Amino acid sequence: MSDAIDSLLSGDNTSTLVTRLRDAGLRPTRQRLALAALLLDGQHRHVSADSLTRDVLATGEQMALGTVYNTLNQFTEAGLLRRVTVHNEHSVFDTNTDHHHHFYDAENDQLFDIPAGLVQLAGLPDAPDGHSIDAVNVLIHISPETD
Repeated sequence: MSDAIDSLLSGDNTSTLVTRLRDAGLRPTRQRLALAALLLDGQHRHVSADSLTRDVLATGEQMALGTVYNTLNQFTEAGLLRRVTVHNEHSVFDTNTDHHHHFYDAENDQLFDIPAGLVQLAGLPDAPDGHSIDAVNVLIHISPETD
């Protein structure tokens, strides 16, 4: 691994990440540990597969986009990340898995967190027969103000 990734995986951090991956039902492979070191550091941020691949390459580590994308999906399925679908073919992965909503700035391809308590819905329709509502996620599209 690169020096930058090695420094992220030093000492207690590696054992913490190994435990966290195993507790989520994932085998702690070299690639998963490298991505976990970049993503699961306690900071809340939004990443795409492309942006995370650029971050990995910036550390000197080599990792294919497909590997990054597959790992993001595995982390999401394991509950370590949350997927936010901003439009049909574009998802962003959120390191904050607590329930909250988002603003989306399409011009800059950027998500901003909105605490769940700040969005108030007047009411929801009944779910179709045989279904129940599990969650409501609000994505508010925004654009920069023009003078």
